Amino acid sequence: MTTLGNAVVRRQPAVGRPLAIVLSLLTITGPISTNLYLPVLPDLTAHFQSTTSNGQLTITACLFGLAVGQLLAGSLSDRFGRRWPLLVGMIVYVVVSILCAISPTIETLIAARFAQGLAGAVGIVTALAAGRDLYTGGKLIRFYGRLTVLGGMAAVIGPVIGGQFAAFSDWRGVFLFLAAVGASILIASLVVFRETLPVQFRAARGLSHTLHNFRRPLTDRTFVGAVLITGLTYSAVFAYLSGATFVLQNIYSLSPQEYSFAFGLNALGVIVFGFIAGRLAEGWSERGTLAIGLAMALVGSVGLLATAILHLPLLAIIVSLFTMVGGLAATSPPVTSLALKDYPETAGTASALLGLARFALGGIAAPLVGLGGPNTAVPFGIVTVVSVVAATGCLGLLRKRERPDDRAEVAC
Repeated sequence: MTTLGNAVVRRQPAVGRPLAIVLSLLTITGPISTNLYLPVLPDLTAHFQSTTSNGQLTITACLFGLAVGQLLAGSLSDRFGRRWPLLVGMIVYVVVSILCAISPTIETLIAARFAQGLAGAVGIVTALAAGRDLYTGGKLIRFYGRLTVLGGMAAVIGPVIGGQFAAFSDWRGVFLFLAAVGASILIASLVVFRETLPVQFRAARGLSHTLHNFRRPLTDRTFVGAVLITGLTYSAVFAYLSGATFVLQNIYSLSPQEYSFAFGLNALGVIVFGFIAGRLAEGWSERGTLAIGLAMALVGSVGLLATAILHLPLLAIIVSLFTMVGGLAATSPPVTSLALKDYPETAGTASALLGLARFALGGIAAPLVGLGGPNTAVPFGIVTVVSVVAATGCLGLLRKRERPDDRAEVAC
């Protein structure tokens, strides 16, 4: 750390490969918590003799937990550092995942899923905030691109594993597997993760400072625009996560195993387009890359709605889903960079607001796709079209800004 005039220049520490891997792994707590059991969601609903919407509430509860948990985790990580909140959160995640597996009723499972989301949120916030501690400029955009790609990989692996579980186990085994994954991430964090936020850069304590840290980015038009865009695009994402399993299995008669591979094909689009978007945003334009991703998502969502209304064959819905999900993935690296790059000193709080929008709006969208029952995809198509159109309308809030210096950053 050196001084230039009245500013404090914060030097970026070196990032070894083990730490980079752990940071990347932390971001999978959200995707695997929502994706892994999707192939067995219809069976879970039938086990409890419940409705489709109640089954989807187990997704919504987890999403709301992820949203609220990020607010708490973001503030705590800015005040106390990244490491200890992370370790506590992962311990709780393991315990609550076991509680999900032994839930005796759908109501108990919904409550346990909310708690699971609260705990899993810590990993997501830590990945974003610690990445902001360690990277700037083009490296920061590449890092967010890697997180998008890894999220896509988790989306590929999760449903495939969940689908295979359905061949020899029930939904309870899926939650026990989540507990094992959480325990593995906890061990890796204990061994590898060291504090990335020095004491001198931590946020001041007290309610007034906490409120100020939340209020400041909310007065920034670009930040608000980025948050709205990411929240609305995640509405489409979680509508897909919640609705695709019923559409492909109930309407198109795919087995859980066949569904898992169809889901994996679409998630391949997340990997490919997330990687391309990270590179394109770094070398060309964040705003331009974001606009291209939204255009793709709009084409795919309109195709999905047309497929639902006209009862088109399986190939039509697969192509529409692939186009929509690939476009949504392309929006993630540029919009995350636009939201967080101006807030190095409160990266945890800014990440929390970003995550709140993603999972709160996603949680609202998830049960809406089931309002028409398990045998129609029309609500699914409507929710995705409305979400993507609204996100596109928020592009005007983003103003052009210069890239931060890759060599150093100024922390006030």
